[in-house]
Amino acid sequence: MVNRMLIKVNVNMDAMRVDTSTWSDQFRNAMNVNGGDIEGATNMDYVMHFLTFGWKLLFAFVPPPSILGGWLSFFTSLVVIGVLTAIVGDLAGIFGCLVGLRDTITSITFVAMGTSLPDLFASKQAATMEKTADNSIGNVTGSNSVNVFLGLGLPWLMAAVYQRSKGNRFMVKSGDLGFTVVVFIVSAIVCLGFLVIRRYSKVFGRAELGGPTVPKLISGLFLFLLWIVYIAMSVAQVYGYIKAPF
Repeated sequence: MVNRMLIKVNVNMDAMRVDTSTWSDQFRNAMNVNGGDIEGATNMDYVMHFLTFGWKLLFAFVPPPSILGGWLSFFTSLVVIGVLTAIVGDLAGIFGCLVGLRDTITSITFVAMGTSLPDLFASKQAATMEKTADNSIGNVTGSNSVNVFLGLGLPWLMAAVYQRSKGNRFMVKSGDLGFTVVVFIVSAIVCLGFLVIRRYSKVFGRAELGGPTVPKLISGLFLFLLWIVYIAMSVAQVYGYIKAPF
């Protein structure tokens, strides 16, 4: 009886492992559907494997977590993500230039979507794997705090120090982003208020995420429409359809 329990525990622990010990394991998992688990693969697994094969093969070059306690993998991943983010931003800017979009619109649409898709998948994974919504929502707020405080603050600090050393003043005009930021803040407040309503309402199952099917779909549609309204109002202001007093 004890041996059976130990065998079952070992099997379950092996199934829960998300790390690999060698580069060969990473390439083997990247080149096989569902990490080599063909029997448990679904049609969607085959579709996603076809669409993401290049990315999976690229990220297989990242050192496995078993080396140096995972720190080498962590910092290498940060560098790779930074390089890919820069490439996505440049490609989005080129596309916006080709189709005649202004930089402000390109940045809040194509650039934002390209750089935020990893957060989307990470939040989705956390929502399905965790018992609570803390990690899923915390991933979004944490990512945005890094973007605002580190992604903006650090480059601005470096530029300000550099310009000061040259005897110049570092000044950046707001352009059209003032109105966009206000719309975003209002949308974020509405979103947070909606999550509070979901927490205490029986209709939504007293949960920030999930719940009954119909209210869940309505919630997703409402949040999606918030994003559409944000984009629409920003575009209207940039192209002069809305006159902002600031």
